[in-house]
Amino acid sequence: MTIEYKNTHEFSEQDLKDLFLSVEWSSGHFPDKLIIAMKNFKTVISAWDGEKLVGMICAMDDSIMNAYVHYLLVRPEYQGKSIGRELVERVKVIYKDYLRVVVVAYNEELAFYEHCGFKKADDASPMFITSLWT
Repeated sequence: MTIEYKNTHEFSEQDLKDLFLSVEWSSGHFPDKLIIAMKNFKTVISAWDGEKLVGMICAMDDSIMNAYVHYLLVRPEYQGKSIGRELVERVKVIYKDYLRVVVVAYNEELAFYEHCGFKKADDASPMFITSLWT
């Protein structure tokens, strides 16, 4: 298995739908919106096994100080093969001169992100609101 990493904002709806639904993310039900989102992210790095989209990381930034990792996902059958770690490392290189790279992680993901060099904030908690129509 050879994984190719690409910096691209162009994806098919089917590729995005398949990837997002493979990890049971509800965003996969809206591939038309994901197409637009991918074009609007500042940084999108994807992982491919041949023609198959197997992972991606997306980040937004303020162009000088703070970057925010919004998506990091890897198909379940490709997890444990260092693809997620490689995607994170590539984002860290892009944002190496920024003061902060922020990621919101679920509890079961903390060990992975800590392994990638992130530290859990003791004085902060993630908050969000989800539209009722999704």
